[in-house]
Amino acid sequence: MDWDWVAIKKIDLQEVSEKQRIVNEIMIMKRNRSPCVVTYLDSYLVHEELWLVMEYMDGGTLSAVIRETPMTEDEIATVSRECLQGLDFLHSNHVVHRDVKSINILLRTDGSVKLADFGLSAQLTPEQSRRSSVIGTAWWMAPEVVKGQPYGPKVDIWSFGIVGIEMVEQEVPYQNASPVSVQLLTATKGAPELRRPKFLSPLLRDFLSCCLQRDEARRCSAKELLQSTEATALSALAPSAPGEEAKEEPKEGNYCLIPAVVTAQLEYSKPGLNG
Repeated sequence: MDWDWVAIKKIDLQEVSEKQRIVNEIMIMKRNRSPCVVTYLDSYLVHEELWLVMEYMDGGTLSAVIRETPMTEDEIATVSRECLQGLDFLHSNHVVHRDVKSINILLRTDGSVKLADFGLSAQLTPEQSRRSSVIGTAWWMAPEVVKGQPYGPKVDIWSFGIVGIEMVEQEVPYQNASPVSVQLLTATKGAPELRRPKFLSPLLRDFLSCCLQRDEARRCSAKELLQSTEATALSALAPSAPGEEAKEEPKEGNYCLIPAVVTAQLEYSKPGLNG
């Protein structure tokens, strides 16, 4: 990859209450490199800020795309396939993202789709193969999370199912409700109802249903979704794999964007978590 441009996520260490989450995010990105996960490049301490240097995704966030224009089913299929491949990779490496949502899915203008923001992620181990922390963003939390029950990687599948509804309806379910109200609705009602299900293909409705099973045991895994009839047919709607990246000037976004050559020439007062 030619890093003509990079994204720098600046974190004010004086305002961060849980510094361990930053270390956790860096370690998970360093250990889990995949075409479907945003590439971590380096990190530095600059005065009281920690700078995380990552690849620049010139297409912005999925959230911005959803707000700007309705998505076709083939576009939804493309995003679904790429995200499920990323989740399958993470889950195979015993990582639970725990904050899958449209703003944490980044795009490139060549068609690439990648998962980002691993600050809330958990590394599962043989000694701790389940988690029970109520963590994430309320609108995308799975029922077992909001109930404080032990959970595993399938919480990410529920969250992606909610992203699927976002892509269909251009807003997250219960958008105007408070976080507490959303958690109560998720715990008691389970999957949100689609506003206009008849406008969706049976294939897409079935796919969302597979993601949004209230019972974790009945919910499909990322691997099962990729291998299932629903996902296979859905992915067949999607365009072929992206080709060579189109190089453009960077767009305004949530990160500081600077040419990679400038990053290499910066001098820092302290070394960071390099390597």
